[in-house]
Amino acid sequence: MAVTHQGPKGTRDFYPDAMAVRRHIEAAWRQASIDCGFEEIEGPTFEHLSLYTAKSGPGIVNELFSFRRAGGEDDYALRPEFTPTLARMVAAKAGSLPLPVKWFGIPVHFRAERQQRGRLREFVQWNVDLIGVNGAAADAEVIGCAVLAMERLGLKATDVRVRLSHRGAVAAALTSAGVAADKTAEAFELLDRRDRMEPAEFDKRATLLGLSSAARARFDHIAASRLPMSASAKTLAECLGVPEASLEGATELAQRLQSMDLAPWCEWDFGIVRGLAYYTGTVFELHAAGGKERAIAGGGRYDNLVELFGGPSMPAFGFGMGDVVLGLVLGDRGLLPADAMALLPRPDAYLISDGSDAAEQALPRLLMSLRRDGFQARSNWKTTRNIGKLLGDAAKARARYAVILGAELAEGSVVVKNLDGGSQEKVSLQGISDFIRASRRAGGP
Repeated sequence: MAVTHQGPKGTRDFYPDAMAVRRHIEAAWRQASIDCGFEEIEGPTFEHLSLYTAKSGPGIVNELFSFRRAGGEDDYALRPEFTPTLARMVAAKAGSLPLPVKWFGIPVHFRAERQQRGRLREFVQWNVDLIGVNGAAADAEVIGCAVLAMERLGLKATDVRVRLSHRGAVAAALTSAGVAADKTAEAFELLDRRDRMEPAEFDKRATLLGLSSAARARFDHIAASRLPMSASAKTLAECLGVPEASLEGATELAQRLQSMDLAPWCEWDFGIVRGLAYYTGTVFELHAAGGKERAIAGGGRYDNLVELFGGPSMPAFGFGMGDVVLGLVLGDRGLLPADAMALLPRPDAYLISDGSDAAEQALPRLLMSLRRDGFQARSNWKTTRNIGKLLGDAAKARARYAVILGAELAEGSVVVKNLDGGSQEKVSLQGISDFIRASRRAGGP
């Protein structure tokens, strides 16, 4: 009896239509990265487990697919993110790398977590990082790359919001709200998880942090505030209850984003702190307007991470964007076709034989000749000689032209039919490539 096998929970099978969507997203990511001057890198699918515990502590182990090779002594883990690999790679060649380092990657990642909407155990993630430059210009450069990809995918500032914050400013606000200095990290974590907690649980944990009811109200005010990039330093300072001087980096970033015409996409949201401890300054997340899904992307400044992995002290700023939530957002906004196969390149020529010996002998040679000339050329495997049915197959394949090999072969010609416009004409067998090129240049399909 045959056994039915299913894919592991939290993974996906990419049939051609699903793969077309994935490649569509990846193409936008890759081209935006290249256009912004980033260079593509890749690293191993698994790393030494210690690479992840060094960054995130031993608690990360429960979230990883970790293993030890039979007979081996080292522990490994499938990569849950790319930043540790990136930092390791930079640290290994820091002395010879030209600065700034502008790298991107689109690796597959793995997390041994409970599957939820928008969160799988295996996922593709776009990572963009700029290393070796401090300040608002570097931060805005990376944020601009993320926005450019959103635009390329058809999203607008009304669809996606870049929610920005600054950990230094929020730390000062928490101190003014009554959070002790040694409790700041816990307060960041609480603020980061606030929207995913029941109010009673939030109040309980806030009390453990030593926050009075007035301080908790202040905490809520900070977390709920949304301000435009045009907000003055005075307005931001009043919102957070901090001196204007603590917002110098934030206001400089706002000015830079406005000068790059990115401000319509952005807003201040001081409830965004990114709970990971290695962030040191600006942090941000991309969210679909309306907040239905998880964050599309998240990142920020992490100036101490390269040093943690044995390299020199180097400023760094970057983000990660997964394909799962982004795919849901694009689908909800109607930015993916009903038939995902429409995202694939169209065949240039679909060769049809009338079944004669001459046609059957000529077809394979012509098929390969067109491919060598740089065209996507197809034929089918059916034995039918019904030209009408074969033309129907060519149309279903979305071919631009049908090349019919029939009686015209006796005079060295074929019939080329424009499957979009319906016109057809006799073309020299040796001139088909030139005909298709000329037709495309003239505005053909």
